[in-house]
Amino acid sequence: MQKVGILGGGQLGRMLLQAAANYPVITYVLENDPECPAAHLCHHFVLGDIRDYDTVYNFGRQVDTLTIEIESVNVDALERLESEGVKVYPRPRALRTIKNKIHQKLFYKEKEIPTAPFIVVENRAALETHLAELPAVQKIGEGGYDGKGVQVLRGPEDLKNSFDAPSVLEKLVPIKKELAVIVATNGRGETAIYPATEMVFHPELNLLDYQLCPADIPRETLWKAEALAMMVVRGLESPGIFAVELFMDSRGDVWVNETAPRVHNSGHHTIEAAFSSQFDMLWRVMLGYPLGNPDARQPSALLNIVGADGFSGDAKYDGLDDVLKMGNTFVHLYGKKTTKPGRKMGHVTLVGKDRQELVYQAGVIKKLLRVIA
Repeated sequence: MQKVGILGGGQLGRMLLQAAANYPVITYVLENDPECPAAHLCHHFVLGDIRDYDTVYNFGRQVDTLTIEIESVNVDALERLESEGVKVYPRPRALRTIKNKIHQKLFYKEKEIPTAPFIVVENRAALETHLAELPAVQKIGEGGYDGKGVQVLRGPEDLKNSFDAPSVLEKLVPIKKELAVIVATNGRGETAIYPATEMVFHPELNLLDYQLCPADIPRETLWKAEALAMMVVRGLESPGIFAVELFMDSRGDVWVNETAPRVHNSGHHTIEAAFSSQFDMLWRVMLGYPLGNPDARQPSALLNIVGADGFSGDAKYDGLDDVLKMGNTFVHLYGKKTTKPGRKMGHVTLVGKDRQELVYQAGVIKKLLRVIA
């Protein structure tokens, strides 16, 4: 059986391991928290820092194949492992391009992939010379994740909140909808495209609040979104799973916002709502099996469960019984012992034929289910 290692043991690793149960693999997880969501689901758990060169290299020497569940890993170690014959998904070269927001935006520019206008700034002082670019979104080059490392700067008065580090200053553009298209591609160049999802973000946390699939967009806009997602994936020249997030304006034009070179929050609904989930699909890619069917079984909605404001400590799920009584809902709790405001603690997927009913139910669940302490 193939030995497959996962760098990171959060909820993405957890769901990837749940899908691994269907395949003949021996799984390894590297994470610095022995009580992380994925720790008890793998065959072998290794305690260590995924950002440390020696730790990642020694971990990778034990396995045939490596993948990630978060971008903040030691790419130098992955490059050495790849040179020594370990298969890495995504390829380290693609990961190096994507994990740094500056490199990522320059990649779009080089490949002539439509994206919001931007400039690169080295520090806060440099921002002061580009006040004409405001209002804009500042994205820190390295280390941003789940809404962290992103700051809206509407005017000079917001500079005190800016990041004093290399970053991208991206022109604030008029957005009607935010979309995501997940693409799977294998070592033979074959691809599978999931139906586009429509994402609604929490206005304060900058986290995904809920999403709907398929996205309610014109057919021409869908074609554009899929074409841009394919341009990104082909440009990266790496097998794996890629979540391409896009903006759509009132005219139906689309451009790429960001790309995640891994399974992604925008694809969690595929566990119940697609014939082959994003997690199943990644196993097929890594093990050399035929790609699965990305088509939707039914329309779906997904609601993130996040820690309620004002509560920090041992997690308690208020209203969980009421949600579990609903016939068309699937509750995923990530097994995190402690909660804090805004922390992702789980998600709920709803499936059904009526889009408006799904939106209504998502709203009901949002009010019912609270993570307190």
